[in-house]
Amino acid sequence: QVQLVESGGGLVQPGGSLRLSCAASGIIDTTIAMGWYRQAPLKGRELVAVITSNGITNYADSVKGRFTISRDSAKNTINLQMNGLKPEDTAVYYCNARVVVTKNYRPNDFWGQGTQVTVSS
Repeated sequence: QVQLVESGGGLVQPGGSLRLSCAASGIIDTTIAMGWYRQAPLKGRELVAVITSNGITNYADSVKGRFTISRDSAKNTINLQMNGLKPEDTAVYYCNARVVVTKNYRPNDFWGQGTQVTVSS
């Protein structure tokens, strides 16, 4: 019922920039929060940045000052501007949406399929 589609990944050199986008579609009663997670090979999935429905943001310590999450409420889209990329940022980045699909039902998490970000010389 909810679909998330990511775009913007690719290969960049250290110090470069990328902008990821995630578009949400489907019938949603309430969006609680949306965010970005990432998973590197042999590692678990970790939170990168989230933004709540009232605009509150939170970032992993490792990306503070370099990444910026934003939301386009009209289009139900979030973006992640990534500057000063480092090799350790290499991972598959997943878009997440925590939503209430039907009023008074419990929230559910929906995930995109992921987009690869590779930072290498």
